[in-house]
Amino acid sequence: MTGDMVYLLGWIGIYAPMALGAMGSAIGCAIPGQTACGAMLDVDSGYGRFVGVSAMPSSQTIYGIVVMFTLQNAATNPNTGELALNSQNAYGIFAIGVLAGVALLLSALYQGRCCASAINASKSKPAIFGLSIAPAAIVEGFAVFAFVFALVLSGAMPEVTATEDQAVVQVESGPK
Repeated sequence: MTGDMVYLLGWIGIYAPMALGAMGSAIGCAIPGQTACGAMLDVDSGYGRFVGVSAMPSSQTIYGIVVMFTLQNAATNPNTGELALNSQNAYGIFAIGVLAGVALLLSALYQGRCCASAINASKSKPAIFGLSIAPAAIVEGFAVFAFVFALVLSGAMPEVTATEDQAVVQVESGPK
C-alpha cells in the first residue's frame, strides 16, 4: 500500500471515534428529544426529567473525543513531537478508531431508543421512572467497554520513531 494511503487510513482512524460518536449522539439524542416533546403535551409536570434523559446519548461524543486524542498521542513521535503515521501504526490506529467509533455510534443510537421508551413509560406511570432508564444505563455500559478497551489498545501501540520511509507531518502548535 502506498504511503499516502497508509497516511489516510491513520488519519481516518484518529478522527473516526469522535466523528462516529458524535453522529450517534446527535441521532441518539434526537430520538428521545422528539419523544420528550410529545410527552410534555400529555403531562402537567416533570418535564425536566424528560429533557435530562434525552441527553444521555451525548456521552458517546465525549468518549470519542478522548479516544481520538489518545490515538493521536499514540501516533506522535515522543522525541520530535511529530505525528508519524506509517505501516507500523496506521493500520492499528485505523482498526481501533473505526471499530471504537462504530461501537460508540451504535450504542448512542440504541441508548436513544431506550431513553425514548423510558420517557413513554414514565409519562403514564411516573413511579417507574428510575427503573425505566435502567436499559439505557446498561447500553451506556457497552459504550464504556468500547471506550476503555480502545484506550488500553492504543496504549499498547508500538512506540513511534521517524524514519525515511514514513509519512510524517509536523504538528504545529500555533501561527508562525
